[in-house]
Amino acid sequence: MKWLTQTLKDIRQYPSAVFGLLIIAGMVLTALYTVITIPYSEAIRLWRGGEEIWGDTPRTVPPAWSNLFRAQKLPETIVIRADDDAVTKTTTTISEEMDDVVLEYTFDYDYDGFPQSLTIFFATRYQRRAPHVSMTWITPDGREIRLGEITAGRTETYRINQDEQLRRRRLDGVEPRIGLFADPEQETPTVVKGTYTLRIEAITFEEETEVDAKFVLYGQVHGIAGTDHRRRDLSVALLWGTPVALAFGLLAALGTTVTTMIIAAIGVWFGGIVDSIIQRITEINMLLPFLPILIMVGTFLSRSIWVILGWVIILSIFGGAIKTYRAIFLQVKESPYIEAAQAYGASNWRLIIFYLVPRIVPVLIPGLVSAIPAFVFLEASLAVLGIGDPVLPTWGKLIDDARSNGALYNQQYYWVLQPAALLMVVGLAFAMVGFALDRIFNPRLREV
Repeated sequence: MKWLTQTLKDIRQYPSAVFGLLIIAGMVLTALYTVITIPYSEAIRLWRGGEEIWGDTPRTVPPAWSNLFRAQKLPETIVIRADDDAVTKTTTTISEEMDDVVLEYTFDYDYDGFPQSLTIFFATRYQRRAPHVSMTWITPDGREIRLGEITAGRTETYRINQDEQLRRRRLDGVEPRIGLFADPEQETPTVVKGTYTLRIEAITFEEETEVDAKFVLYGQVHGIAGTDHRRRDLSVALLWGTPVALAFGLLAALGTTVTTMIIAAIGVWFGGIVDSIIQRITEINMLLPFLPILIMVGTFLSRSIWVILGWVIILSIFGGAIKTYRAIFLQVKESPYIEAAQAYGASNWRLIIFYLVPRIVPVLIPGLVSAIPAFVFLEASLAVLGIGDPVLPTWGKLIDDARSNGALYNQQYYWVLQPAALLMVVGLAFAMVGFALDRIFNPRLREV
């Protein structure tokens, strides 16, 4: 452990490496937090879910923190359920079987922009006759606007913005999402700020009929990461992309580097036909097109990230690094301590594992650290090309979804910039640490 302690002391001399280590530590903690709080099965369920899961979130809106950089504040999503404190419920008996149930949803609206849409989700319980429901919108200046009347089934949805009768007859052709909030005295649509009330009045025709409703005002901004075209919160993919990227990069770099080093050591030690076979396989493998083969694997075999990882390691084992390691091992093999170990009767495998391999650690560690971001970018690149895992939410999958849905053309830059920024941060962090380690373990670079 002395070499580890000394390495940490040497790293302190490089502020950029310390900063990189802090970023990597933050990424690792984020990955652990994500795996614990959002288990794998839950992440898959959320990411593959539809309206039943993401019905309360707006579609393709930027994160809420973007309001900090706007002169006019866009509205955030407001969800009010029947059992919330902001709802008052009164029931008046009309007859033995008929009741008048009134629900009033009150909320403050202090934003400068108009909402994306407005929806009321009804959940009623009855035997044979569904209740009749009428709705009224009350503005801060006291105006009452009658919305519509429906027969509320057990699961009924009333989308206010799609009510053509409301738009034509009561709002003079203005979209309900604008007309319900706009000042009628202003020619240019201007939001009337203040307290709004949605009144839902239901006439029930049977005893023990229950009327519940959820009111959702879909905002123009949402959450810490925004949403996509399927209303999914992008924070799920951004969070889960962290452990996926780190695991893929670390496993690929570790599996490739360590295996390549051991194969090179075996070839040098045994020499002869063993070394010749390893060198010929390496030369053939270096001629093979790496990325097209991975695309073929993803197209014809499997798009599972673990299958792709296995093929990445297989195709990278016999890479150009074998030539570098071989040159170093040829020098180490002639060292006096190797001859001494042979004289003591050390076996071939003991000599390879305990005498040859440790001598290459100064070259191995910087290369291992520097290779991690390369494999992270490789996974993201495959996802952007449509070869990524279709199940896992990853940074590359986010960029691919944004590209296929025209995010940049629609000025939905957050959709692309957030995962791209995380990829660049990971690459920068490992590059800074790898550069410092290279200077620490390679004495010839210390004076540079």
